[in-house]
Amino acid sequence: MKPTALLRLALAGTRTDTLRVVLTAVSAALAALAVLAALTVLAIPVPAGFGPRDGSDAWADQYTSALLKEPGLRPGVAAGLLLLTIPVLALAGQCARLGAPSRDRRLAAIRLAGGTPRQAMTVAAAETGVASLLGTCAGLVVYLVGREVLHRPDAEGRIPLPTDVLPSVPALAAAVLGLPLLAALAAAVMLRRVIVTPLGVTRQARSKRSPRPWPAVLIVLGAGASLALEAIRKNYEDSGDPAFVSPLPLLLLFGGGLMAALGVVLGTGWISHATGRVLHRFARRPAPLLAARRLLADPWHGSRTLAALLVAVVFGAGALAVRAFFATMLEARQEVQRFYDEAAGQETTGGYGSDTFYLDAMDVVDTAVVVGLVIAAAGLLVTVAEAVVARRRSHAALAAAGVPRSVMGRALVWQTFAPLVPAVALAMTVGTLMGRGYFGAEVREGGGQAQTCDAAPALCEENFEKYSHLIEVPDVVRAVPVPLGDLALHGLGVLVLVAAATGLGLLFLRPSTSVEELRTG
Repeated sequence: MKPTALLRLALAGTRTDTLRVVLTAVSAALAALAVLAALTVLAIPVPAGFGPRDGSDAWADQYTSALLKEPGLRPGVAAGLLLLTIPVLALAGQCARLGAPSRDRRLAAIRLAGGTPRQAMTVAAAETGVASLLGTCAGLVVYLVGREVLHRPDAEGRIPLPTDVLPSVPALAAAVLGLPLLAALAAAVMLRRVIVTPLGVTRQARSKRSPRPWPAVLIVLGAGASLALEAIRKNYEDSGDPAFVSPLPLLLLFGGGLMAALGVVLGTGWISHATGRVLHRFARRPAPLLAARRLLADPWHGSRTLAALLVAVVFGAGALAVRAFFATMLEARQEVQRFYDEAAGQETTGGYGSDTFYLDAMDVVDTAVVVGLVIAAAGLLVTVAEAVVARRRSHAALAAAGVPRSVMGRALVWQTFAPLVPAVALAMTVGTLMGRGYFGAEVREGGGQAQTCDAAPALCEENFEKYSHLIEVPDVVRAVPVPLGDLALHGLGVLVLVAAATGLGLLFLRPSTSVEELRTG
């Protein structure tokens, strides 16, 4: 097949196909912006002759944010930006399912015209790849324009964003071309169970065996990785063992988080099946009974629909646990600072107990989590709308049999929220355990001896050694509380976002219950 013919067939179709291409391109543009931002942070140079561990001499003082100044903090910022691509890529995958019936008919027409099964699959994969390429190119243009627009130095010449650096050309090319290639490969893998014939498109059925709770093993392994990381951290604090700065802790951190998040996502299939069985056993109204049968028929629907949302919930709950640790650490430091000031006969100053750098950094993390949740909710809206449209013939049959449209709407709400509530509770529990497992459940500050001067400030400045003396600093130990209030607000916000997405998706239900849909193929 010639490349021009492949491109023309990949972009052909109805208005629904055009909408799918546009939404896929927008998703790819958002993912490209996140990757380009991460590459920009990593491209900030370290002064010649210095390394990340050389203290303030290696800082990039042209930036106003400490997250960009300190070389040791930039990998964390880049990793956070890359994590934002997870819900964006999930949104792209969900957008690719829009208009599946019409696309199936188009692929069948290609086979009827003499195309081979491989050529039909190539067209389907090329559609996702081309749409993603258009999106990444648009994202590159927005990135380059944004660098110029956002470059606003203050009176001292410092800038809030790294708009003075640019990733290398190979890095830019890898981001712009790598994401579409990854999207095309993912589409090809997703289509491996699809059989395109001249008379239609069929999908090999999934095994009818009910899901098993084996994803709990991944959750346990993820929690075990966080506990191992805490042990390494304590060993480093007690003995100064350099193992904590080796690649092992980083692998445990990201590997454990990935396994835990994957366990939550895959475990949603078992939760959906168990919820469907409970509803089928105890429900007495038509809407929950209909939802129960749908959950039992396709328990993996929840994993596909809620995947990106649950990943964002896991990391959001972990961020709240980390924020609680930093807030407790700040309180303990303030208590140590008050003791030191009282021993020196001075008024309580900020000093050691006024540094809110970590809490300010967590504000950035929380913003990223909120953005991820909103993107995941947008993906959920696309999935709900696609599910309603895909079931239009069954909805029309139910309407013809006398089932009210309101019952079908409530059934969709039950189908969405019945597995969602326990899945969100599980995700928040796992995220909280991961955060507390790494940072610990208590904070220890102070201890040892400190030198202080309780004479007049002028005398202390003139001869500190003469008028100073050693004092015993108490060992302040504070238990880190579980942020139940913040977790409750986090879960409530997730439910509100899902409710809004489901409500908008229900707008597609009215045209999908028309009796004329029974005559369509």
